[in-house]
Amino acid sequence: MERQAIEIENLRKTYAARGRMGPKEALKGVDLSIPAGSIFGLLGPNGAGKSTLINILAGLVRKTDGKVTIWGFDQDTNPRHARASIGVMPQELNMDPFFSPRAALEVQAGLYGVPASERWTDEILELVGLTEQAEAYARNLSGGMKRRLLLAKALVHRPQVLVLDEPTAGVDIELRNMLWENVRRLNEEGMTIILTTHYLEEAEAMCDEIAIINRGDLIVRDSTPNLLARMDRKALVVEPEAPPTDAIALPEGVALETRADGRLAFTYSRGKTSPEAVLDAIRAGGIRIRDVATEQPGLEEVFVELTSDRKRA
Repeated sequence: MERQAIEIENLRKTYAARGRMGPKEALKGVDLSIPAGSIFGLLGPNGAGKSTLINILAGLVRKTDGKVTIWGFDQDTNPRHARASIGVMPQELNMDPFFSPRAALEVQAGLYGVPASERWTDEILELVGLTEQAEAYARNLSGGMKRRLLLAKALVHRPQVLVLDEPTAGVDIELRNMLWENVRRLNEEGMTIILTTHYLEEAEAMCDEIAIINRGDLIVRDSTPNLLARMDRKALVVEPEAPPTDAIALPEGVALETRADGRLAFTYSRGKTSPEAVLDAIRAGGIRIRDVATEQPGLEEVFVELTSDRKRA
């Protein structure tokens, strides 16, 4: 059987009532398993329950009910080993401003009980590109360098599972590329990566599998290619020799959009119309084709489709 890095069974979290607000059910019985060695995307709109789930995995929030197993260690019966198996790079920039990156990593390693002889501080600093800033105060680091330090702190105890919570929010392209290069390297070395992000193109490019949470429920979990294949819509994009002068009689269910660059996008349902029928209609409309391409929906469209209110009704 394939080893699971994370196993979650019937996970529930209800926050107590505050003021005039009644109890809030953040997680409603989530079942989820994450294969060891994968890059796994955890997506959902704001308030969906992602942060609660991550904080439970990190041991920062106490669950209301359910079972969580990290790298084979039950959180309830073996919390120390479960916590030592996971590293979390948080979204918020929380660090001591008077510690240097080197000192911050040494303190973090001490908190995890890593013996001095087993620490790899210099290697981590080089990995995240902070060797030259190793002795600088954290308060003097740029925002991007602070994010690198957060990643470094998550790695000090060599966790089997690394959680990246919105790791590239507000960072520049150079840092984003550096981060993904490091993530791929760590994954190739056997580390399981769990990624939450609002940049859906990143999840589409990086993740082997994706789970989508909405309103405390796990609404879908599948491989990235299978999720994209769930969308029946496809577009045939035509570059005409000349702009059409007359209306085109299109098959039922086919929509035409004229793009700013003059290309014509014919969107159709693969279950109802064939691309041959669309091309026949284009030719019958007197359009001479200079070039043609097909487009499939991206993950963002799948995400909106699955989390929209009409899908939840």
